Amino acid sequence: MALRAAMMFSIVIIDLYLVSSLGEEAVAAIGIATVISGMVLGISFAFANAMQIKVAQAFGTGDPLQLKTAFYCGMIINLLLVVSGIIIIIFTGKPLLDLMAHSPAIADGAAGYLWAFCFALLFEALSGAFTSHFNGCGRTRLAFYSFMISAPVNIGSSIVLIFGLYGFPEMGLVGAAIGSALGALLRLFYLAMMFYRTHALLLNESGWMQGTLRASVVHQFHFSWPIAATFVSMTMANQACMAIYANLSVFQFAAMTLVTPWIRFAGQLSYTWTQATGIIVAQLLGKSLSVEALDEFLSRAWRWAFVAAGGVAMVYAVIIISTQWIYADLAEETRLALLSFLPVLLLLPFPRVSNAICGNVLRAAGDTKSSMNIHLIANWLFMVPVTAVAILVFDLSVTWVFALFLAEELVKFPLFHRRIWKKEWHTLKAG
Repeated sequence: MALRAAMMFSIVIIDLYLVSSLGEEAVAAIGIATVISGMVLGISFAFANAMQIKVAQAFGTGDPLQLKTAFYCGMIINLLLVVSGIIIIIFTGKPLLDLMAHSPAIADGAAGYLWAFCFALLFEALSGAFTSHFNGCGRTRLAFYSFMISAPVNIGSSIVLIFGLYGFPEMGLVGAAIGSALGALLRLFYLAMMFYRTHALLLNESGWMQGTLRASVVHQFHFSWPIAATFVSMTMANQACMAIYANLSVFQFAAMTLVTPWIRFAGQLSYTWTQATGIIVAQLLGKSLSVEALDEFLSRAWRWAFVAAGGVAMVYAVIIISTQWIYADLAEETRLALLSFLPVLLLLPFPRVSNAICGNVLRAAGDTKSSMNIHLIANWLFMVPVTAVAILVFDLSVTWVFALFLAEELVKFPLFHRRIWKKEWHTLKAG
């Protein structure tokens, strides 16, 4: 799971690396476009994460009807959501980009990238449903293999289309988006083929858990929405902050745009460990294991999560120190901004991984609303308003703005851990 997620974010990093040679305006254009596309993709991934828990619980019980219902209902929900998001982008995307961009040239570049990236959104939403099914069943290697197959196509086609090699037109940012779509399409084809080969028996299972497909979809949506709301809140808060970051100078905004994918890339080792912990807790609850067995598993998983966090902190240090060679064409002001992020990055992984363990365990046990409420408080009562005040009112430097990532985790810390220490998650059952 960690390797798959790292490869997913590495593709974004490679696209930014290739586009960085076109200048800070090109990097800013992608940053603004991802404010909108990230919302749609974040919502899709949010419901896919909810589906993952339902699949894991069904897998733990060993009931094929429950497994079939979880998969198909999750797929339908994901498809409806992403199609709705694409329709919204078509009608409202350009006006929003015009509002956020520093210049018309940046807005036009972002619009071209966004329209082409809509195809990638559709393919990624469907792939996300297959990935959640395989993860919930413990077959995490299949999703990783899909990236191994699609990543070379994505990277190679992006290079060719961005710079117009081998007789192809020079498409710039649009070429990067088309390359992402081609890679996503290949990944979708592979996952669908593997699902048919390994789970074709689900097609022969008659009936639905709630009697009809419609009732089952509604039931799964009711289970999923608090889980999805947590991820949607995080995604929308992040994108709202990115929109606020657009008020920084071009150099500082470019630094924030460049460092964000690296944070996600390196953080996947610890984050996917916590996500896998949640999947296994859901499976163990489905098997009705004892309280002692659950506590023993969680204790071990928690200790190794901190080991992973220490590794992530060291990777952050290497990345930040190496930016002067990775992005040799950047302005000096942008590189200095990146270097100023290092102290926060050395501390950030530890409270973040502990909070993530709590959140994933609560969701796996069915206590979805507590996790949602904690994230809503941290996102909308702290992170977004404080970021707005820091930039729009006090005009603080990007160094202090970046430190708010750590402050947000410290706000969540006592709220999450108090809920886990109550031990109620041992007996909670998912709906």
